[in-house]
Amino acid sequence: MEKHFDGNTSLNMDDVLNPLFPAFAKRLKRQRIASGIKQEALAHALEVNQTTVSRWENGIQTPDADMQRQAFECLSAKCTNDAALRRLVEGASFCVHLVDEASHECLAYSKSRAKDWNSTDRGMVGVSLWRFATEEIRRAENELEAKGWWDQEHPQPQFLVTSEAIYPELKISAGGMLWERMYLADGRPARLVTGL
Repeated sequence: MEKHFDGNTSLNMDDVLNPLFPAFAKRLKRQRIASGIKQEALAHALEVNQTTVSRWENGIQTPDADMQRQAFECLSAKCTNDAALRRLVEGASFCVHLVDEASHECLAYSKSRAKDWNSTDRGMVGVSLWRFATEEIRRAENELEAKGWWDQEHPQPQFLVTSEAIYPELKISAGGMLWERMYLADGRPARLVTGL
């Protein structure tokens, strides 16, 4: 079943509602280590064995989108509040939002971003924004692995330009954006996304 969200792009509904994450192996390993969780503990939480988690992290096996989502939920379960950082993002005068780098779960966004998204001030917090990614955002995300993004502790910021996309929950405006990695108080990597 296909549905047109912006009048121009035809998307498969399964891909939109439950997309796979690019570079899952490296993304999972970076998130697990940053969270201070051993493979065995993650395996236990997901009701798989440690060998399975090892295969995922080594790229030998890739779980389905639902299992990927569950893995990232397990790793973010111990997350800290980061209230000061959230206030900084929410108080910014420009379009900016902060997401958990592994799952793209929205952690905070500015009032300007809320207006740009045609959303309420906190309506998207806790929601994975990955399913709303435009073709350009998905392509840029796929290119991060080749650029060494997942292998570096402090990768170079990435600039990209995206087209507009309109979904029932939010609107993505056409234009430039800058991706920068930062770390939350609990050590997990997050991505600051600034509209340019």
